[in-house]
Parts: sequence; structure tokens; C-alpha cells
Amino acid sequence: MYKLLMVKYGELGLKGKNKSLFINKLVKNIQRSLADLPERQVTSTWGRILIPVYGEGDMADTLERVKRVFGIYSISPALEVEKDMEAIGAGAVQVLKDALPQGGSFKIETRRSDKTFPLTSPEISQQVAAFVFRNVGEEYVAQMQNPDKIIQVEVRNEGAYIYGENIPGAKGMPVGCGGKAVVMLSGGIDSPVAGWMAMKRGVTVEGVHFHSYPFTSERAKEKVIDLCKEWSKWSGNKIILHVVYFTNIQKAIRANCPEEYGITIMRRMMFRLAERIAHQRGALAIYTGESVGQVASQTLESMYTINNVTNMPVLRPLVGMDKEEIMEIARKIDTYDISIRPYEDCCTIFLPPHPKIRPRLEAAKEMEAKLDIEGLIDEALEKTEILYLQQED
Repeated sequence: MYKLLMVKYGELGLKGKNKSLFINKLVKNIQRSLADLPERQVTSTWGRILIPVYGEGDMADTLERVKRVFGIYSISPALEVEKDMEAIGAGAVQVLKDALPQGGSFKIETRRSDKTFPLTSPEISQQVAAFVFRNVGEEYVAQMQNPDKIIQVEVRNEGAYIYGENIPGAKGMPVGCGGKAVVMLSGGIDSPVAGWMAMKRGVTVEGVHFHSYPFTSERAKEKVIDLCKEWSKWSGNKIILHVVYFTNIQKAIRANCPEEYGITIMRRMMFRLAERIAHQRGALAIYTGESVGQVASQTLESMYTINNVTNMPVLRPLVGMDKEEIMEIARKIDTYDISIRPYEDCCTIFLPPHPKIRPRLEAAKEMEAKLDIEGLIDEALEKTEILYLQQED
């Protein structure tokens, strides 16, 4: 019965003269997310995007894809009818019975954007409600405040639409309208959430993972690959992952730097490498999963000392969140179960018993003077593996 999905977008409608750029990007992202499903024309109309569907199976598949497209406020399976009050009333009866098969309270709400239609929005609602009461039993009652279901009627230039469900979308901004950034992806719970939050603001992300084989296993690398595949469900495209050779850097740090400063120096090297990769890839920022006070390298003193090696913006969307809040998002986006697989990253493997929680910048610089920083970075980049990853549905 429902032959289309009606998509509403939220903050995109407030973008003024640039609004069409954002909406066009959203339409392209929707089309990309549906590329391997039956071909269809996604249409942008005033304030809405219309997506045709072909039967119940296609409805379920299409809805599942569209729910992960950033920039969408809500999605409604809708019935399209002629712009005729008899047809609109009959459609409202069908939608109401689908929404409340056992009966219940309801309200009719109308939005009339086609000002040539002879009735006003309140008049349409009144006539539709009267038609409904003539064609349903006593188990249905009208209720203006807090009804069980609101039946929405939209009379638009292109047709009349009735729906009774507003399924939440991913919200945010369409991926690709906010520039590009690299995400330092450890494989833990936090950094995949940070990357997801970057995408939610329209940023195209590429992952940067530091791999220290044989100190870290191939399974740790596979975990990060699987996380990127989950990201791809939200990006609508392949995710590029840079697997950086980090073994000799960690060996050099262990051999030349005090143990308590090991994590500080290691993170400074990671930021240098992430910045180099970002410049190579045309990225404008570095995202991390850091949250103030969560671990030794995430005190303000540590962040200051580590951040000092780069002039590139370092964005930390989780900075004020606690672990429970981060875990809740990780479960929502299906990265939590992957992140808790028992395969450790290089930060965990080389964590000293008593890391410095308030490292001094000048002390870190003095210790790094013993390292061939440029040589180590050049070797790591030369041996970096680049992967293109996408989830198979």
C-alpha cells in the first residue's frame, strides 16, 4: 500500500541561500545508499524528499539504508492519493487502521503547501475526520491532546500524502558537505564514536591506525578494519584506512626515552604522522576519541604537550562525555561489540605501570632529541598500507 518514503530534513532547511547545495548533497547520498537496490528516482520537492518503494521487502531494505543517512530528520512511509477529498479521506482510514489495528485515539493534522487547493488546512482536517468517523467503528475516538496516533495529511503541488509514522533519522548534516578529516582510530570504544560524530556533522573521514606487528596481532588490525566497515554504513561510501607501520617508532621510544614519558612521546609521534597523512589526503583536521581525564594521556597537561607537535585543528567531540555516554552511542552505531574484542592496540601494549599524567613540554622535547624523528616518520609512511573498506549488506 505504501509506495513511497517521505523524508524530512531538519537544520538543512535553515541554510539560507546555500540550502540547495546541502539538499542536493543529501539526495546524492540517499541515492548512493540505495545503489544496489532496485533503481528509482529520488525527488527533492519543497521541504521534502520523496523516495519510491516497490513492495514490503523493498520498503524494509530502503528504510534500513535511509535511516543511516546523515542529514535526515525523519522518515515516513506514506500513501499517495489524488488531490480529492474522497480519496484523501479513504487514504486516512487505511493509514489509521494500519497504525491502530485494535482501535484507539487519533487526531488529523493537515499541512497544505498547495495554496490552489480550495480548502484550508483546518477545513481539510475537519472533513477528513468526519469521513473517518463515517467509515470506522466505535473503537476509534478523536482526541486533540496526546492521542495514540496523529494521522498526517499533506496536500502538495505534486499530490496528496497521508502517513501515520515519523521514524527518526540520523539527523546532522550530509556527509561530504563539511570537508575532510582523518580520525586516529585505535580500535577501542571511543575513537569509532568520534569518527561517527564527525560524519554526523558532514565530515568525510579517513581512518589512521597505528599497527605495531608483532607486538600487536593481526586480529587487532582486523578489528579496526571491521570498525571502518561499520563506518561505511553511515558514510554511504567506502572508508579509506591508513594502517601505519609503527613498530620501529615504538622500539626507538623504548630504547631512548624514560618509561613514564613513553605514552607522551608515542602520542606526539602519532600526531605528527596523522598530520602528514592529512596533508597528503587534503584533510583539514584530526579527530580523536579523547575525553578529559579518562586516561593518563588525556589530562589537560598531556593534551597540551602532545598537541604541541601540530598546527592542524585537533577536534575531540567526546571531550566532555563520560564512558557510559560514549558506550551508549557505540552500542547504537554497532561498534561496541567489535571494540571490546580482546585484541590490544599499541597504546595498551606499551602502557607503563606509572605513566606521566602531567608531562612537561620542554622535557618531552629534550627526550625526543635522541630520536631520528624525520627518519622514523619517513619509514612509517613508506610502509603504510592503504585499505578501501565497505560493509557487505
